[in-house]
This record gives sequence, structure tokens and C-alpha cells, in this order.
Amino acid sequence: MAFALMLYVASREVSMKHHKQLERRTFTQDRFDILIKRQKSGKATFNELTELDEIVNRDPAIRESILEEMQAVNEPPDLQKPDDTLITPSIKNLTLLDKITAFINRLFMATGITGLNRAMVS
Repeated sequence: MAFALMLYVASREVSMKHHKQLERRTFTQDRFDILIKRQKSGKATFNELTELDEIVNRDPAIRESILEEMQAVNEPPDLQKPDDTLITPSIKNLTLLDKITAFINRLFMATGITGLNRAMVS
């Protein structure tokens, strides 16, 4: 009975395990990852950087991935914040009266007196 119970428990453990999908990697890809990590941490030697350069130049798949990363870094983000955009007011042709009123308003604003209303001038 104990033996049957052990087999039942063992079979439950095997069926409950989730096997991770295997990833096929070459020696070059593994070495590239190791060298990139050392480069980013600042611990790579000159010989390791030379080896990294040779790997990138030799392997077209790695070279393509590096170029895609560089392009993604150099491109500005597509979505800009609304605060960053400038709204330019539409320019209308000013009449002589509008120009004089604007000049007087700027003159009084510079001296600290409130500006003139258009109704006062008309």
C-alpha cells in the first residue's frame, strides 16, 4: 500500500511540473551575452571588447539585433506629451487702431498702470 502511495505521489509531482521551453543558443550567442554584460558593468578588458567586436562583425543575426537596438534608441518617441507642444495663436491683420491700443497697453504695463480697454479708445 505504501509503495502504491509513493508511486501516486511521484506521478502527481511529475504531472505538475511545467517544463520550460528550451531555447537553442550557439556558443557565439552565449559569449556575446557574457561580453555585453561585462561591457555594461564596465569590467570588460580590451581583449574582450575586441572579441565582442569580432562576434558582431562575424554573426549577421547579432549584427542585425544590434542595429535594431541602435535605431530604437536614436528614434524619438512617437507620442509626445501635450504639455510639450506649442500652440501658436492665429495671426490676424491688425488695424491701425489695434496697433495704437496695443502700444499704449504695453506702455502702461511697463509703468505698472493697467492697460486701456478697447471700449475706452472707441
